[in-house]
Amino acid sequence: MIKDLFSLREEEIFNTLRELKDCDFVIIGGYAANAYALPRFSVDCDIVIKDDNELKRIEKILRKIGYKKEHLPKKAQYPGSFSRYGKNLGNNFAVSIDILIRAVTDRMTSVAFAADWIFANSKPRVLKGKTLIEELKLRIIDVDALLVMKIISCRPTDIRDVFMMIPAANDKEWIKSEIARRYDLKDRITKAIDKVTSKQFKDGLSGVYGGFDIKVFEKHKKALFAMQS
Repeated sequence: MIKDLFSLREEEIFNTLRELKDCDFVIIGGYAANAYALPRFSVDCDIVIKDDNELKRIEKILRKIGYKKEHLPKKAQYPGSFSRYGKNLGNNFAVSIDILIRAVTDRMTSVAFAADWIFANSKPRVLKGKTLIEELKLRIIDVDALLVMKIISCRPTDIRDVFMMIPAANDKEWIKSEIARRYDLKDRITKAIDKVTSKQFKDGLSGVYGGFDIKVFEKHKKALFAMQS
């Protein structure tokens, strides 16, 4: 039953993105990670835009297809310009679209990424779901830039995404330099490695992706460890 509900949420988000496909935005977050690793369910979809004119255009479409603007408590909001639209799917189950305007500011570190940087490090790619056969071609942040953002944030879900995506990295030196310009690189890599080498990490991966082959696990771990050099 839970899987069916998550599938329903994923289908709704894909339908929503299809309605928004002519708007000017970049997908980041969990749905972007699905372009570079085994797809996983995500509770919402994060998109970045450059200005308020685009926000008005997107809001108009979202309202037309049944979304309502949500007023979140301060602790649940992103720093900076941010808007969330949600849609109730019934049985107290909902989807949400998080719209980040002009910049993305990490809640954990207060590091900000300008929308111009995100757009410059993105291009049209195929978006994949976990349960859907359908694929959409939309502007998605590059894997290296997404790794920069997720390594800096270093929440448990971000570390899991980093672990899954790191073999797909194109330029690890660029990734490290972009992190170091904004935060303590050694601190972030150490935190990620400590999490990955913990007893609970591999079990957590299996809970999200199913059985995880030990050879694949070691390959991903080796790629992450290489970020230390």
